[in-house]
Amino acid sequence: MTRPRSAWRAELTFTRPDRASADRLERVLAPEAAYEIPRARARLSRPGPTTVRLEVETIETGSMRAAMNAYLGWVRLAMEAERVAERAQAPPVKS
Repeated sequence: MTRPRSAWRAELTFTRPDRASADRLERVLAPEAAYEIPRARARLSRPGPTTVRLEVETIETGSMRAAMNAYLGWVRLAMEAERVAERAQAPPVKS
């Protein structure tokens, strides 16, 4: 897709507790950022070892809303899956 003439730009920065968690989040978002939402463009970067940055540019407000809903949903799903996995690995609590 040709780069849209951006009217709207959002930058989301996610700081994770450790590098492995940031790596997992980046791996989850990379395929989604490569697949372009109509009339939107996304770019991932790693400004620090525990930080993932997502920049989204769109040509209209509706495209920005759709992109934000999609990306934030994927981030929420990734973080929830990580939380569930960590809980499953924790030793059982004794009563």
